[in-house]
Amino acid sequence: MKHQWWKESVVYQIYPRSFKDSNQDGIGDLRGIIQQIDYLVWLGVNAVWLNPIYDSPNDDMGYDIRDYETIMTEFGTMEDFDELLDKLHQNGIRLIMDLVVNHTSDEHPWFVESRKSKENPYRDFYIWREGKDGKEPNNWASFFTPSAWDYDEETQEWYLHLFSKKQPDLNWNNKQMRESVYQMMNRWFDKGVDGFRMDVINLIAKHPDLPDGESDNNNRYVFSDRYFAMQPKLHDYLREMRKACFDGRDCMCVGETPFVNTNNANSLLESSSQLDMIFQFELMDIDSKSSKWDVAEFSVPKFKQLMSSWQKAVPWNSLFWSNHDQPRAVSRFGDVSTEESRVLSAKMLAIAMHLLKGTSFLYQGEEIGMTNCAFSSFDQLRDIESINFYRNAENGGYLDFAWNGILKKGRDNARTVMQWDDTKNAGFSKTEPWIMVNPNYTQINVASQQSNPNSILDFYRNLIQLKLSNETLIYGEFDLIDGPDSVFSYTRTYQDEQYLIVCNMKNEAVRFDFSQEFIQDAFLLSNYTFHYKNLLQPYEAFVVRLGKNHD
Repeated sequence: MKHQWWKESVVYQIYPRSFKDSNQDGIGDLRGIIQQIDYLVWLGVNAVWLNPIYDSPNDDMGYDIRDYETIMTEFGTMEDFDELLDKLHQNGIRLIMDLVVNHTSDEHPWFVESRKSKENPYRDFYIWREGKDGKEPNNWASFFTPSAWDYDEETQEWYLHLFSKKQPDLNWNNKQMRESVYQMMNRWFDKGVDGFRMDVINLIAKHPDLPDGESDNNNRYVFSDRYFAMQPKLHDYLREMRKACFDGRDCMCVGETPFVNTNNANSLLESSSQLDMIFQFELMDIDSKSSKWDVAEFSVPKFKQLMSSWQKAVPWNSLFWSNHDQPRAVSRFGDVSTEESRVLSAKMLAIAMHLLKGTSFLYQGEEIGMTNCAFSSFDQLRDIESINFYRNAENGGYLDFAWNGILKKGRDNARTVMQWDDTKNAGFSKTEPWIMVNPNYTQINVASQQSNPNSILDFYRNLIQLKLSNETLIYGEFDLIDGPDSVFSYTRTYQDEQYLIVCNMKNEAVRFDFSQEFIQDAFLLSNYTFHYKNLLQPYEAFVVRLGKNHD
């Protein structure tokens, strides 16, 4: 296993709008992040991933980019960014930027030019088509709107947008457009950034014929990922990007890759001269039925099978429970019915995920066990996906179903402000924030947990220290251990050293008959202070070092 810095990293994901407000306008900013670098150092993380900070009209909270090389006004200036980058590096923390190049904002100068005329030199930077029989060029549905096409009166053609209509898709068949993207990326690299997280990067290539999607229920619009995800040309584009931008640099690239699976994932990875690692979303679909909003119960046996298969399928995994697009981990996969169960289950989830083989991605607030937010009305929502879903539900007559889905799976759950202390607005800002504050901030916050050795925060700090100081917990091989349905247990083995990780993922005691050799050494990390032999307590989780010679 080749040793590389990004394999020896715990990456802390910052959603800048909700992290820390330095100028009291209710919106988090770059100087707010600078103010909290000491906290990141104390926590022990050694890399930061920033959600988009580029100039944007914020139709999709920065994922609609108007200018790739200007900082969003609300977040600060390029001078602020330079200072942030410099201070992170001074403290041994690398910076990963969010790269959004499947689409831009419709206010990006390229698109402004593109829609002026069919002859404009920028026309082919985007995907424009004539309609069919007075309707869209095909029947594709978008992630955010019923149709993936929007009609332009000026030129009387349609443009493709897999997301909001203010997020037109770039045409990666255009070599000039691709070269412009690579030049932009290289200018960020030349500034000193350490890598990119690439938004929906496996959607950049579309089927050249843009065929209709097949429907078995006569829907007018059909979700047609088979024609816009993992297309053959994708691999050519990624290899070209790697050669143009990443080769020869000490950097990393992680791709957000919906629809990928254990059979095709390796076609995207470093061994194919493309990406260093990927975010796969099979785990994020584990509690869904027909759609994201159709919530199913979390199945531990399914989770064990899924995580084990990914550990074996690819050389290096990205490890995460949540991010800016997902609900809060402890509300989703843990237990927030009582304070005791929240604390125990949050610690259990930390051990279960972050001691697997791969790079850990920790989303802001996860380290204190932040929960989903008790939204009570539509006007509290800020996320375009949830807002559009709610409005469609109003028209379609399934509002109760939609609201339940939004409360459990809506993206705003992750975007409420970071809970720093128990003062007004959770210490985020002295001004009312852009999104509501989770009412439980007086109980769940950084300040109360930093001084508590039994807190979730202290537990995460110890976990990070344990992982980053231990070669076996970084590079060791993973092997799943058979056990009761509710118990996720595995070993990590490297050379002649081995560790056992045991997690009871349910709120009930369970017998687990592990052999005597499994308890030869002291517990290195646990969410219980006392252990009953062969009986795991509710949400009990621990790490033990085993004796040598495990043949």
